[in-house]
Amino acid sequence: MSDEAGAAFPGLLPDRFRQATKPGTVLLRLETTQSREGVLDGAWWPRSRDVSTELPGLVRALTEHLGPVASVGLDTEAWDDVPARLVVDGRSVHIDRYPVGDDTVIITRGDRDHFSLLVVPPQASQEAALAAMARAVEAGGSDSARQILVATGIGSEPPGEAS
Repeated sequence: MSDEAGAAFPGLLPDRFRQATKPGTVLLRLETTQSREGVLDGAWWPRSRDVSTELPGLVRALTEHLGPVASVGLDTEAWDDVPARLVVDGRSVHIDRYPVGDDTVIITRGDRDHFSLLVVPPQASQEAALAAMARAVEAGGSDSARQILVATGIGSEPPGEAS
């Protein structure tokens, strides 16, 4: 088999990128188009629900690719001990408390420049997480974070929404 993504999961990164990552590595995928027409702009797979441990790496990676991050919006019910702000590499990053659910974070660079990322639950299997991350970065994707997690077997539909 070549180093291209397998037929079972089209859009996944080649096998060499699926190998175990080093501690401290941020597991992040961003949409590669400039149109940003999809519901999500990328996906993030944190290793835990500890904001103070996980967010600095995400902010550093996003700053490298997108520029300075002003704030991160997340649902405080889904995370442990959420502070009002974090200082990352000498820059203060405000943490906005939104009821967006445990499956989404909103990254803000400027007044109206927002990026929505799928959050893959830390306990997800590698195969399911990578499949969810690939779906999140599909150009023009219309699935919500919840729909992607349900479709990849990571999440469940909220009560009363089953078909």
